[in-house]
Amino acid sequence: MGKFKELLSGFWLFVTAGIMWIPIHQLRLVYLRIFVKSIGKNTTILRNVQILSPRNVSIGDNTVINNNVLLDGRGGLTIGNNVDIAQEVNIWSLGHDVNDDNHKSKGGEVIIHDYVWIASRATILQGVTINHGAVIASCSVVTKDISTMTIAGGIPAKPIGIRENKLNYKLNYSPWFR
Repeated sequence: MGKFKELLSGFWLFVTAGIMWIPIHQLRLVYLRIFVKSIGKNTTILRNVQILSPRNVSIGDNTVINNNVLLDGRGGLTIGNNVDIAQEVNIWSLGHDVNDDNHKSKGGEVIIHDYVWIASRATILQGVTINHGAVIASCSVVTKDISTMTIAGGIPAKPIGIRENKLNYKLNYSPWFR
């Protein structure tokens, strides 16, 4: 069974690499809805998004996932509603234990709550929860949970401010961006 899963995983990556370059958003979504655990209403997934273990990935309503994003579902990944994930973000739910003699895998579910904004080239590591309304600055590496309405940045990401708006918006990219 292990060889079959490995073959199927390789097939998923091969087919997805081709499908995710198709410039027709609705066609990409039809394909992704077959494999991804759940994708909410009015969600936009732009081109060249790579999804590992899609059956462990849930994406909420009105969420935008930009170009060249990596979503790792191997340890579990839940993305809430009205989440904005900018270009070239990497979200990892599985990695390796640097203190293990045998380079053992180490992981944990990544949870991204509603109204989170993750700016370009940020990296989110395994087992992290990013709470409601938090903002992750560009090029940050998130290694620990981020509190509600906190603006975090740096390597490793630390609080650098507080978000002070009511978050009344619904993300909805116009059709020409899809």
